Amino acid sequence: MSDASMAVPGGGPAARWRLDDRVALVTGASAGLGARFARVLHQAGAYVLATARRADLLDQLVGECGERIEVMPGDITDASHRQALAGRLAVHGRLDVLVNNAGICDDGPIEQQSLEELRRVIEVNLVSVLDLCRLTAPLLLAAPSSSVINVASMYGIVASRGPMAAYNATKGALVSLTRQLAAQWGERGVRVNALAPGYFPTELTGHLADAGFARSIREHTLLARTPALEEIDGPLLFLATAASSYMTGQVLVIDGGWTAV
Repeated sequence: MSDASMAVPGGGPAARWRLDDRVALVTGASAGLGARFARVLHQAGAYVLATARRADLLDQLVGECGERIEVMPGDITDASHRQALAGRLAVHGRLDVLVNNAGICDDGPIEQQSLEELRRVIEVNLVSVLDLCRLTAPLLLAAPSSSVINVASMYGIVASRGPMAAYNATKGALVSLTRQLAAQWGERGVRVNALAPGYFPTELTGHLADAGFARSIREHTLLARTPALEEIDGPLLFLATAASSYMTGQVLVIDGGWTAV
């Protein structure tokens, strides 16, 4: 029996959805999906380290959650900030769940974009993920059973009709990175999966307040409606907990059926 198989958690169905005594890191946690992810993991029992650029919104998150959460404001593209995050986790002595959520989107035809704009998207969406996985690898590998969740997009699977080449490219790269790290770390007990959301009500999507935009989502999804933010809670918890203990290298698409046809 391999070490990885011996690390499979036990417990009943309800216990397998809990994260008590686990440590989680969530990037891009000041708003939108990231803030939601931090709250959900915290409610499942995890100690959460949350990071993002906007310190005021992170403080609000601490006010809502109370105990078992701390924040480290900073720019995820800053290598020294990533190193500081890894150092803080080393003080805790463990990392069980890593949620690479921080991301930005470009806009406009590629011929009208600057190289700096393209590079910025790549730094946030891809380079920071690669480096954070590298820096936290010792803690992930030392945990009895750890989970890495890369937040990709349905546009890592199919192309967007709107022009955002760097976003599409980086989200596709995250899908490939997810599979590669799963191959590297599988026998050592680290699971690596990805969430690929469609359009959820966040700052990035204007909270789906534009009537024409919301109508286009209803027209493109098999469920014929826009989602509520809490509809991503289950997929996140599934990948973060022992509920998905025999799943790695996979992309969980939550898009209302957008990419199904």
